[in-house]
Amino acid sequence: MVFTAFFFFFTFTGTTNILAHTLYGIKHAVTATLHIVMGHIQAVDVCTFSTPSKLLRFGFSAMFGFGARTLALAEKHRWMPSSQRKDFAFIKTLADLKPEECELSFLPLQILQEDTHEKDGKDQWQKIQGHFLNVSIMAIPCLCSMAPRGLAPNTRLNNGSMALIVVQNTSRTEFIKHLKRYTTAKNQFNFPFVETYTVREVKVQPRLKSGPDAQENVCLSAEGSYPWNIDGDLMKEASEVHVRVHPQLIDLYGVNTDDLESSQVTCSCI
Repeated sequence: MVFTAFFFFFTFTGTTNILAHTLYGIKHAVTATLHIVMGHIQAVDVCTFSTPSKLLRFGFSAMFGFGARTLALAEKHRWMPSSQRKDFAFIKTLADLKPEECELSFLPLQILQEDTHEKDGKDQWQKIQGHFLNVSIMAIPCLCSMAPRGLAPNTRLNNGSMALIVVQNTSRTEFIKHLKRYTTAKNQFNFPFVETYTVREVKVQPRLKSGPDAQENVCLSAEGSYPWNIDGDLMKEASEVHVRVHPQLIDLYGVNTDDLESSQVTCSCI
């Protein structure tokens, strides 16, 4: 089924082993073992996810909107076999496609590269608000066998930046065209409703719905929390979420696949 190929877009490091692909260029236990034996160490950027009052978790990538709604629906049907659960969640969420109303605040990378005082940098935050189908925040390229260019091809393992990918409200047909591009070598961002930014920090502030529309949002918990898909794990949070990249925070066994000649070849491994 064609929808199975799309579900990699929402499962991140779990089923598709995105971190392994990004570090090794392949999902292969022997390859990983050889990197350990040979002592190949690669510094990797890591994100923190927090609210104004507490640290929530560490991670490499996150989605808010369609990618998170799909995961939340799949988690509600864990009694189903894995492949059926994923297909059902994807089809159901696509059929009920709705945008999230929220405000995005972000600090572009170039602002922090200027010789300015910290108090001046606070005035450089940019804001966009509206209705968005999906918001992706990724500190690594997120390569996998079904995404030869990666989910965030414009970022790297350790360049101290994140890719902010914003899909604005559009028709279901156009949104599907966007998703299909991830499985090809074509530019998945070359659509008028898709915006990309290179950032150091992002704040996502959802607008909680009230009235009849609130009853339609099956992904909201009793406490009014919105779902997040962080590295394939479901997290629910009602308040503003602040995502910040921490350059080269951890060392992992592997290499930067951008430096490998083989990284220029379309990945077809399973």
